[in-house]
Amino acid sequence: MNIPSTLKSAARTALLGSLAIAALGTVAAFAQEAAPAAPAAPAAPAFTVDKGDTTWMMISTILVLLMTIPGLALFYGGLVRAKNMLSVLMQVFTITSVVMIVWVFYGYSLAFTPGNAFVGGLSKMFLAGVDVTTVSETFTKGVAIPELVFVIFQMSFACITPALIVGAFAERVKFSAVILFTILWVTFVYFPIAHMVWFWGGPSAYSDPSGLIFGFGAIDFAGGTVVHINAGIAGLVGALMIGKRIGYNKDVMAPHSMTLTMVGASLLWVGWFGFNAGSNLEANAYAVLAMVNTFVATAAAAVTWIVLETLLRGKASMLGAVSGAVTGLVAVTPAAGFGGPMGVIVLGIVASCVCYFFVSVVKNKFGYDDSLDVFGIHCIGGIIGALGTGILVNPALGGAGIVDYSTADFAAGYAGTATQLWSQFKGVLVTVLWSGIGSAILYKIVDMIVGLRPTADAEREGLDLTAHGEAAYHP
Repeated sequence: MNIPSTLKSAARTALLGSLAIAALGTVAAFAQEAAPAAPAAPAAPAFTVDKGDTTWMMISTILVLLMTIPGLALFYGGLVRAKNMLSVLMQVFTITSVVMIVWVFYGYSLAFTPGNAFVGGLSKMFLAGVDVTTVSETFTKGVAIPELVFVIFQMSFACITPALIVGAFAERVKFSAVILFTILWVTFVYFPIAHMVWFWGGPSAYSDPSGLIFGFGAIDFAGGTVVHINAGIAGLVGALMIGKRIGYNKDVMAPHSMTLTMVGASLLWVGWFGFNAGSNLEANAYAVLAMVNTFVATAAAAVTWIVLETLLRGKASMLGAVSGAVTGLVAVTPAAGFGGPMGVIVLGIVASCVCYFFVSVVKNKFGYDDSLDVFGIHCIGGIIGALGTGILVNPALGGAGIVDYSTADFAAGYAGTATQLWSQFKGVLVTVLWSGIGSAILYKIVDMIVGLRPTADAEREGLDLTAHGEAAYHP
């Protein structure tokens, strides 16, 4: 898209101005809130910090990083053509690095401090007030982990989510556009969604204001909405707005290395134990439940996809096996610490069947070029997982139940299938609308500033050489 330089300049000015106004507005809001004399705060509860919990959360954080680099990078890289392998590796690696900086600058504050129902404030900008003495409460009253551990664990989630998006428009997007979009997207989409879903006062202050979706009563153990639906719908919007790859449905666009894709998928599965079991924030039986579920739901989905291909196509493929495994990982993410093992096996089977249909039928029917099936697997799998969690959490189905922190013994109960499903549905709907509409606006802004798509010649030659001046392989 050829935009006049004056319009580009105006767009840059408008963007910077809007960001400045938003930041100043947030600061002003906090200043207004701070103006009245506050009553004396009650004594802070005494928290117990266990070295075992701390160790487990540090390991989990490293495992989630392993999911992203090298796991996701190799998984995606193997699925594209050889001329674009290095570009995908660069996109995932750079996104991870950039988001780490954005997270500690202001992302953690926007996601996990009081503000309003949609987004937090700037009270912990640049990690103000966060040091080796501060703690974050877990899901057990009086039990905590060092706040810095919580910061980096949630940082690893913020890194992988925008990296997932690039699979939807792989092989046809500018590197500069990817990075600019990532910064804007985590700021205006990811951080607010994380706040809406996961921000609350904790067991010691359960009645404090919470994020919008948390307030619905929706449950998301490890990121079905925050990560997968969020990234999946953003990926679909990007694929539609950027357009199809040159030669789509005409040229051969088969994965160049299923070997690397299998390695990447395996690293994803290993790292996902940190993703799911780590989301318990403690090394206890619920973390083990999440770990067991991550094993069996993933296996069930992989086997289901293999059987479907065998029955419908006559041959089972490695691509199908890893697609099924990732589908199972996505679907079990929101249910990992809530469902029972038998229930999540059923969830994996159902998710695999539905996602197979979207990848093999729906995408071809509507003709959109979701390069690596980000929408078909992550968004659709995430929706199935989020809704399925509302059913499988029922103790009558082997689920863990939903803890009622207002009771003296924090008893686990279940409000009923209809009630919980309605809460889950509202959470899914808000995520789809917020991410879908927000992403469309941000893609348009990025297109006006730097342009989304490389030239046709650059795309044909391959982004490895044209964008980075080097190749993944040499003859």
